Amino acid sequence: MRKIVGILIVAVVLVSCKDDTSKKQRILFDSQGKINDISVVVDNENWQGRIGEAIREVLTKPVYGLPQDEPTFNINQIPPQVFSDFITRTRTVLKIEIGKNAGISILDNVYAQPQKVILITGKTKDDIVNILNENATKIIETFRNIELAERQRMMRKALYNTKTIKDKLGVDIEFPNAYRIAKDDGDYFWIRRDIRTGTLNLMLYELPYNAIQKSDSVINTIVSIRDSIGKKYIEGPIEGSHMSTEMAYTPFHGETILDNKPTLETKGMWQVKNAFMAGPYVNYAIEDKINKRWIIAEGFAFAPSVEKRDYMFELEAIIKTIAINE
Repeated sequence: MRKIVGILIVAVVLVSCKDDTSKKQRILFDSQGKINDISVVVDNENWQGRIGEAIREVLTKPVYGLPQDEPTFNINQIPPQVFSDFITRTRTVLKIEIGKNAGISILDNVYAQPQKVILITGKTKDDIVNILNENATKIIETFRNIELAERQRMMRKALYNTKTIKDKLGVDIEFPNAYRIAKDDGDYFWIRRDIRTGTLNLMLYELPYNAIQKSDSVINTIVSIRDSIGKKYIEGPIEGSHMSTEMAYTPFHGETILDNKPTLETKGMWQVKNAFMAGPYVNYAIEDKINKRWIIAEGFAFAPSVEKRDYMFELEAIIKTIAINE
Protein backbone atom coordinates (compact mmCIF):
# COMPACT_ATOMS: atom_id res chain seq x y z
CA MET A 1 0.00 0.00 0.00
CA ARG A 2 2.80 2.41 0.93
CA LYS A 3 4.49 1.57 -2.40
CA ILE A 4 1.35 2.46 -4.35
CA VAL A 5 0.93 5.74 -2.46
CA GLY A 6 4.57 6.61 -3.15
CA ILE A 7 4.14 5.99 -6.86
CA LEU A 8 1.03 8.19 -6.94
CA ILE A 9 2.86 11.03 -5.19
CA VAL A 10 5.75 10.88 -7.66
CA ALA A 11 3.31 10.88 -10.58
CA VAL A 12 1.46 13.92 -9.21
CA VAL A 13 4.75 15.79 -8.72
CA LEU A 14 5.88 15.01 -12.29
CA VAL A 15 2.58 16.13 -13.77
CA SER A 16 2.67 19.33 -11.70
CA CYS A 17 6.21 20.07 -12.88
CA LYS A 18 5.17 19.47 -16.47
CA ASP A 19 2.20 21.81 -16.11
CA ASP A 20 4.41 24.55 -14.59
CA THR A 21 6.89 24.20 -17.44
CA SER A 22 4.13 24.41 -20.02
CA LYS A 23 2.81 27.59 -18.45
CA LYS A 24 6.25 29.18 -18.65
CA GLN A 25 6.67 28.31 -22.33
CA ARG A 26 5.19 30.83 -24.74
CA ILE A 27 3.90 29.86 -28.13
CA LEU A 28 5.37 32.28 -30.66
CA PHE A 29 4.14 32.65 -34.21
CA ASP A 30 6.57 32.85 -37.11
CA SER A 31 7.55 36.43 -37.85
CA GLN A 32 6.59 37.99 -41.15
CA GLY A 33 7.23 40.97 -43.37
CA LYS A 34 9.12 42.00 -46.48
CA ILE A 35 12.90 42.17 -46.40
CA ASN A 36 14.14 45.58 -45.19
CA ASP A 37 10.72 46.73 -43.96
CA ILE A 38 10.68 48.15 -40.41
CA SER A 39 7.59 48.67 -38.23
CA VAL A 40 7.91 51.88 -36.19
CA VAL A 41 5.57 52.02 -33.20
CA VAL A 42 5.04 55.65 -32.26
CA ASP A 43 1.98 57.88 -31.92
CA ASN A 44 0.93 60.10 -34.81
CA GLU A 45 1.85 63.38 -33.13
CA ASN A 46 5.45 62.37 -32.46
CA TRP A 47 5.75 60.72 -35.88
CA GLN A 48 4.99 64.07 -37.48
CA GLY A 49 7.38 65.95 -35.19
CA ARG A 50 11.06 65.88 -34.21
CA ILE A 51 11.01 62.23 -33.17
CA GLY A 52 9.65 61.14 -36.52
CA GLU A 53 12.27 63.23 -38.31
CA ALA A 54 15.04 61.62 -36.26
CA ILE A 55 13.70 58.12 -36.97
CA ARG A 56 13.55 58.79 -40.70
CA GLU A 57 17.04 60.27 -40.62
CA VAL A 58 18.40 57.02 -39.17
CA LEU A 59 16.34 54.37 -40.96
CA THR A 60 15.96 55.91 -44.41
CA LYS A 61 19.52 57.07 -44.85
CA PRO A 62 20.49 56.48 -48.52
CA VAL A 63 22.44 53.31 -49.23
CA TYR A 64 25.93 54.14 -50.44
CA GLY A 65 27.05 52.69 -53.74
CA LEU A 66 23.77 52.85 -55.68
CA PRO A 67 23.26 55.00 -58.78
CA GLN A 68 20.22 56.71 -57.27
CA ASP A 69 19.15 57.40 -53.69
CA GLU A 70 17.39 54.43 -52.08
CA PRO A 71 16.64 54.21 -48.33
CA THR A 72 18.38 51.70 -46.08
CA PHE A 73 14.93 50.53 -44.91
CA ASN A 74 11.29 51.05 -45.79
CA ILE A 75 9.38 52.13 -42.71
CA ASN A 76 5.76 51.66 -41.68
CA GLN A 77 4.50 53.83 -38.81
CA ILE A 78 2.02 52.15 -36.46
CA PRO A 79 0.24 53.98 -33.59
CA PRO A 80 0.62 52.11 -30.25
CA GLN A 81 -3.13 51.50 -29.94
CA VAL A 82 -3.11 49.68 -33.28
CA PHE A 83 -0.01 47.61 -32.54
CA SER A 84 -1.64 44.32 -31.53
CA ASP A 85 -2.50 40.81 -32.74
CA PHE A 86 -0.95 39.86 -36.10
CA ILE A 87 0.63 43.31 -36.55
CA THR A 88 3.06 42.52 -33.73
CA ARG A 89 4.49 39.60 -35.72
CA THR A 90 6.63 41.74 -38.00
CA ARG A 91 10.26 40.67 -37.93
CA THR A 92 11.75 44.08 -37.15
CA VAL A 93 10.19 46.60 -34.77
CA LEU A 94 11.35 49.98 -33.49
CA LYS A 95 9.20 51.03 -30.54
CA ILE A 96 9.18 54.47 -28.93
CA GLU A 97 7.92 55.05 -25.38
CA ILE A 98 7.94 58.49 -23.71
CA GLY A 99 7.68 59.03 -19.95
CA LYS A 100 10.18 56.36 -18.89
CA ASN A 101 13.85 56.49 -17.97
CA ALA A 102 16.07 57.15 -20.99
CA GLY A 103 17.55 54.03 -22.55
CA ILE A 104 17.68 51.60 -25.44
CA SER A 105 16.95 47.87 -25.28
CA ILE A 106 17.44 45.29 -28.02
CA LEU A 107 15.02 42.41 -27.47
CA ASP A 108 14.68 39.04 -29.18
CA ASN A 109 11.45 37.26 -30.11
CA VAL A 110 9.08 39.41 -28.06
CA TYR A 111 5.96 38.78 -30.14
CA ALA A 112 7.17 36.31 -32.81
CA GLN A 113 10.28 34.49 -33.95
CA PRO A 114 12.78 35.33 -35.28
CA GLN A 115 12.28 38.95 -34.32
CA LYS A 116 14.26 41.99 -33.21
CA VAL A 117 12.49 44.68 -31.18
CA ILE A 118 14.44 47.83 -30.41
CA LEU A 119 12.79 49.74 -27.59
CA ILE A 120 13.78 53.37 -27.07
CA THR A 121 12.52 55.13 -23.96
CA GLY A 122 12.93 58.61 -22.56
CA LYS A 123 11.40 61.13 -20.21
CA THR A 124 11.30 63.77 -22.94
CA LYS A 125 11.35 64.08 -26.70
CA ASP A 126 14.95 65.29 -26.48
CA ASP A 127 15.88 62.05 -24.71
CA ILE A 128 14.40 59.99 -27.55
CA VAL A 129 16.06 62.04 -30.30
CA ASN A 130 19.46 61.92 -28.57
CA ILE A 131 19.30 58.13 -28.11
CA LEU A 132 18.32 57.65 -31.74
CA ASN A 133 21.24 59.74 -32.96
CA GLU A 134 23.79 58.25 -30.57
CA ASN A 135 22.80 54.68 -31.45
CA ALA A 136 22.15 55.07 -35.18
CA THR A 137 24.91 52.64 -36.22
CA LYS A 138 23.81 50.02 -33.67
CA ILE A 139 20.17 50.27 -34.76
CA ILE A 140 21.01 49.87 -38.45
CA GLU A 141 23.40 46.94 -37.84
CA THR A 142 20.86 45.15 -35.63
CA PHE A 143 18.13 45.32 -38.24
CA ARG A 144 20.46 44.59 -41.17
CA ASN A 145 21.84 41.48 -39.49
CA ILE A 146 18.43 39.90 -38.89
CA GLU A 147 17.39 40.79 -42.45
CA LEU A 148 20.55 39.21 -43.86
CA ALA A 149 19.84 36.08 -41.82
CA GLU A 150 16.25 36.01 -43.12
CA ARG A 151 17.41 36.41 -46.73
CA GLN A 152 19.87 33.56 -46.25
CA ARG A 153 17.16 31.39 -44.70
CA MET A 154 14.95 31.96 -47.72
CA MET A 155 17.79 31.09 -50.08
CA ARG A 156 18.46 27.78 -48.34
CA LYS A 157 15.06 26.47 -49.43
CA ALA A 158 16.53 25.65 -52.86
CA LEU A 159 20.32 25.80 -53.05
CA TYR A 160 22.62 25.30 -56.02
CA ASN A 161 25.09 22.42 -55.71
CA THR A 162 28.41 24.24 -55.22
CA LYS A 163 30.67 21.17 -54.95
CA THR A 164 32.68 22.30 -58.00
CA ILE A 165 33.53 25.59 -56.33
CA LYS A 166 34.47 23.85 -53.10
CA ASP A 167 36.68 21.33 -54.88
CA LYS A 168 38.51 23.86 -57.05
CA LEU A 169 38.64 26.92 -54.84
CA GLY A 170 38.34 25.48 -51.33
CA VAL A 171 35.40 27.74 -50.54
CA ASP A 172 31.90 26.90 -49.35
CA ILE A 173 29.22 29.35 -50.52
CA GLU A 174 25.43 29.19 -50.62
CA PHE A 175 23.28 30.64 -53.39
CA PRO A 176 19.86 29.70 -54.82
CA ASN A 177 19.54 27.34 -57.75
CA ALA A 178 18.11 30.21 -59.79
CA TYR A 179 21.78 31.12 -60.33
CA ARG A 180 24.10 29.31 -62.72
CA ILE A 181 27.86 29.13 -63.20
CA ALA A 182 28.47 31.15 -66.35
CA LYS A 183 32.25 30.72 -66.36
CA ASP A 184 34.58 28.29 -64.59
CA ASP A 185 38.30 28.91 -65.05
CA GLY A 186 39.55 26.75 -62.21
CA ASP A 187 40.44 29.50 -59.76
CA TYR A 188 37.81 31.93 -61.11
CA PHE A 189 34.03 31.59 -61.13
CA TRP A 190 31.41 33.87 -62.66
CA ILE A 191 27.93 33.12 -61.32
CA ARG A 192 24.78 34.71 -62.76
CA ARG A 193 21.03 34.99 -62.34
CA ASP A 194 18.65 36.42 -64.92
CA ILE A 195 16.19 39.00 -63.62
CA ARG A 196 13.38 40.80 -65.40
CA THR A 197 15.49 43.74 -66.53
CA GLY A 198 19.02 42.32 -66.53
CA THR A 199 21.26 40.07 -64.43
CA LEU A 200 22.68 39.62 -60.95
CA ASN A 201 26.31 38.52 -60.93
CA LEU A 202 28.86 37.06 -58.55
CA MET A 203 32.58 36.70 -59.10
CA LEU A 204 34.66 34.42 -56.90
CA TYR A 205 38.41 33.98 -57.30
CA GLU A 206 41.72 33.77 -55.46
CA LEU A 207 44.86 35.90 -55.54
CA PRO A 208 48.39 35.36 -54.19
CA TYR A 209 48.91 36.68 -50.69
CA ASN A 210 51.31 39.39 -51.91
CA ALA A 211 48.79 40.73 -54.46
CA ILE A 212 47.26 43.09 -51.90
CA GLN A 213 49.27 45.13 -49.43
CA LYS A 214 47.37 47.01 -46.74
CA SER A 215 48.36 50.64 -47.11
CA ASP A 216 46.90 54.07 -47.80
CA SER A 217 46.74 53.15 -51.49
CA VAL A 218 44.99 49.79 -51.07
CA ILE A 219 41.82 51.13 -52.69
CA ASN A 220 43.81 51.76 -55.87
CA THR A 221 45.05 48.18 -55.75
CA ILE A 222 41.51 46.83 -55.37
CA VAL A 223 40.28 48.92 -58.32
CA SER A 224 43.24 47.88 -60.46
CA ILE A 225 42.62 44.20 -59.73
CA ARG A 226 38.89 44.33 -60.46
CA ASP A 227 39.59 46.22 -63.71
CA SER A 228 42.07 43.56 -64.85
CA ILE A 229 39.57 40.81 -63.98
CA GLY A 230 36.81 42.69 -65.82
CA LYS A 231 39.00 43.03 -68.90
CA LYS A 232 39.85 39.33 -68.86
CA TYR A 233 36.45 37.82 -68.09
CA ILE A 234 33.55 40.32 -68.39
CA GLU A 235 33.25 41.35 -72.02
CA GLY A 236 30.88 44.07 -73.17
CA PRO A 237 28.46 43.86 -76.09
CA ILE A 238 30.80 45.85 -78.33
CA GLU A 239 34.01 44.26 -79.57
CA GLY A 240 36.91 45.24 -77.36
CA SER A 241 34.70 46.54 -74.54
CA HIS A 242 34.72 45.19 -71.01
CA MET A 243 33.62 45.99 -67.47
CA SER A 244 35.68 48.57 -65.57
CA THR A 245 35.35 50.73 -62.46
CA GLU A 246 33.52 54.02 -62.79
CA MET A 247 35.98 56.34 -61.03
CA ALA A 248 33.78 59.41 -61.41
CA TYR A 249 31.83 57.82 -58.54
CA THR A 250 34.20 57.70 -55.55
CA PRO A 251 34.34 54.13 -54.21
CA PHE A 252 33.61 53.53 -50.54
CA HIS A 253 36.32 51.56 -48.77
CA GLY A 254 36.34 50.06 -45.28
CA GLU A 255 37.26 47.00 -43.25
CA THR A 256 34.97 44.31 -41.90
CA ILE A 257 35.01 40.64 -40.84
CA LEU A 258 33.89 37.77 -43.07
CA ASP A 259 34.19 34.12 -42.02
CA ASN A 260 36.07 35.40 -38.93
CA LYS A 261 38.75 36.83 -41.21
CA PRO A 262 39.90 40.41 -41.84
CA THR A 263 38.19 41.64 -45.01
CA LEU A 264 38.49 44.73 -47.18
CA GLU A 265 35.12 46.03 -48.37
CA THR A 266 34.75 48.26 -51.43
CA LYS A 267 31.52 49.63 -52.94
CA GLY A 268 31.12 51.67 -56.06
CA MET A 269 29.91 51.76 -59.64
CA TRP A 270 31.02 49.73 -62.66
CA GLN A 271 30.62 50.61 -66.31
CA VAL A 272 31.15 49.34 -69.84
CA LYS A 273 32.43 52.24 -71.90
CA ASN A 274 30.61 53.04 -75.14
CA ALA A 275 27.93 50.47 -74.33
CA PHE A 276 25.70 52.47 -71.95
CA MET A 277 25.95 49.72 -69.35
CA ALA A 278 26.59 50.44 -65.67
CA GLY A 279 25.54 49.50 -62.18
CA PRO A 280 26.61 49.04 -58.55
CA TYR A 281 29.14 46.55 -57.19
CA VAL A 282 30.33 45.39 -53.77
CA ASN A 283 33.75 43.79 -53.50
CA TYR A 284 35.10 41.81 -50.55
CA ALA A 285 38.78 40.87 -50.33
CA ILE A 286 39.06 38.19 -47.62
CA GLU A 287 42.51 37.72 -46.08
CA ASP A 288 43.11 33.96 -45.94
CA LYS A 289 46.31 33.86 -43.91
CA ILE A 290 46.24 30.11 -43.32
CA ASN A 291 46.26 29.34 -47.05
CA LYS A 292 48.44 32.39 -47.83
CA ARG A 293 46.06 33.93 -50.33
CA TRP A 294 43.21 36.38 -50.80
CA ILE A 295 39.71 35.26 -51.70
CA ILE A 296 37.86 37.90 -53.71
CA ALA A 297 34.06 37.81 -53.72
CA GLU A 298 32.25 40.47 -55.71
CA GLY A 299 28.61 41.04 -56.49
CA PHE A 300 27.42 43.39 -59.20
CA ALA A 301 24.03 44.11 -60.71
CA PHE A 302 22.88 45.13 -64.16
CA ALA A 303 19.29 46.25 -63.70
CA PRO A 304 18.56 49.42 -65.69
CA SER A 305 15.53 51.54 -64.83
CA VAL A 306 14.70 49.71 -61.58
CA GLU A 307 15.67 50.05 -57.92
CA LYS A 308 18.73 48.02 -57.00
CA ARG A 309 18.93 48.05 -53.20
CA ASP A 310 17.32 44.65 -52.68
CA TYR A 311 19.30 43.08 -55.52
CA MET A 312 22.58 44.20 -53.96
CA PHE A 313 21.31 43.07 -50.56
CA GLU A 314 20.74 39.58 -52.00
CA LEU A 315 24.27 39.46 -53.40
CA GLU A 316 25.67 40.60 -50.05
CA ALA A 317 23.65 37.90 -48.26
CA ILE A 318 25.14 35.27 -50.57
CA ILE A 319 28.71 36.49 -50.14
CA LYS A 320 28.33 36.47 -46.36
CA THR A 321 27.66 32.71 -46.39
CA ILE A 322 31.27 32.11 -47.46
CA ALA A 323 33.31 29.67 -45.39
CA ILE A 324 36.92 29.07 -46.43
CA ASN A 325 38.24 25.54 -46.01
CA GLU A 326 41.33 25.45 -43.85
